[in-house]
Amino acid sequence: MEKRVSRTVSIGDRAIGGGKNILIQSMTNTRTEDAAATIGQILALERAGCDIVRCTVPNEKAAEAFREIKRHIHIPLVADIHFDYRMALLSLQNGADKIRINPGNIGGREGLEKVVSECSKRKVPIRVGVNSGSLEREIIAKYGGVTAEGLCESALNKVRLIEELGYGEIVISIKSSDVMMCVHAYEEVAKKTDYPLHIGITEAGTPMRGGIKSGVGLGILLYEGIGDTLRVSLTGDPVEEVEAAKVLLRSLDMYEGGVEVVSCPTCGRTKIDLISLAKEVEEMVRGVDKKLKVAVMGCAVNGPGEAREADLGVAGGDGEGLIFKKGEIIKKVPEGELLSAFKVEFDKLCAEK
Repeated sequence: MEKRVSRTVSIGDRAIGGGKNILIQSMTNTRTEDAAATIGQILALERAGCDIVRCTVPNEKAAEAFREIKRHIHIPLVADIHFDYRMALLSLQNGADKIRINPGNIGGREGLEKVVSECSKRKVPIRVGVNSGSLEREIIAKYGGVTAEGLCESALNKVRLIEELGYGEIVISIKSSDVMMCVHAYEEVAKKTDYPLHIGITEAGTPMRGGIKSGVGLGILLYEGIGDTLRVSLTGDPVEEVEAAKVLLRSLDMYEGGVEVVSCPTCGRTKIDLISLAKEVEEMVRGVDKKLKVAVMGCAVNGPGEAREADLGVAGGDGEGLIFKKGEIIKKVPEGELLSAFKVEFDKLCAEK
């Protein structure tokens, strides 16, 4: 697996591309003009491990809220703009660290020129976003429908519009709810340009379905070395997007922080309520940014072995469980005390780290 090395682009105090670590992005689902609610959600995203956050800017109040939002958050803030280039200008004036636009729908050449000029003046990058649902009619006609090749061509056409205006601080994203079409489109654009790529499967669905679709599509791209920032788009709490992204990146050895939780699927040998215990342990470690592996296992077949490989583990027995720490049995406790005993040892381990 060789990482595609793109040019480096700065977003606020972060840099993407150039072979750097992949950054996790999410998007708020509050009304942006409600600055307090939006700030609260962004702070929750920060705690979960989000590196970059995007907010929609449908009106002037939302653009004006950027100034207040920026005062309270600690990660780069991206303005999502559609149809009205003036919202991009207002967002920039109020502190946006990056602008996401579709150059074809923000008010013609004149509007694009104004946005590019303001971004250039402030050294703010532009993310060119192309979605399968808004592909130009002429490209659909050329390719006989929505295709990966058409998405790639549309994105590169829009990039050229910005390049013609003398600006090169660009990030590209191509989104489709068709997983393999999205993969092939990113593969195509990765061959034809060295701009950083933001990857994601759009409209992926609820956490279960969306998580699987995103895992498949983004997993393929990441394994191929494609992607500089990513979003796992889910219908739900955006914090879940960040958590899913961390699991995905950790599974590919691309993320070093956070607690990895492994748990067995349970079977007829399991004699404790392992499903509840695993969920409670997962909730317990949420937001803890320590490089640790925790195992929650149900019986004596694989349990002790897996638990011994973890920094901290539990292996269930008949109404009781063994707690392991770095390969050594440290406690045998009744089932009803397993979670609390496990938490005590987990807190100790975190303090050591």
